[in-house]
Amino acid sequence: MVVSDLTEPQIDELFHALADATRRDIVVRAAAGDLSVSALARAYPMSVTAIQKHVAVLESAGLVHKRRRGREQLVTTDVATLSSARGILDRLEAMWRDRLGRFGAALADLPEGDPT
Repeated sequence: MVVSDLTEPQIDELFHALADATRRDIVVRAAAGDLSVSALARAYPMSVTAIQKHVAVLESAGLVHKRRRGREQLVTTDVATLSSARGILDRLEAMWRDRLGRFGAALADLPEGDPT
């Protein structure tokens, strides 16, 4: 288990949302500034409905927020949730670097020519 302010199901949902290339791109585009769902749809070879579904997955994971401005739905990236994802990955990397370091140290302690 990775220590985080998110629960295991929330972490699963977060990384599920980020597993799709279109959704990752939406997060990047929305981080540059508020974008309407219709403006996002023009950037991809898919329907507005398909983009709405992608945005819904991202919103459920906490990666973006939607707000209304007139008839438009504006999408904004939630930087705090992205930061949480990065923190989770940083802790996983540190854990594996530590394990590999201990493995390397154990190999270095073996006498030369020892097949074990």
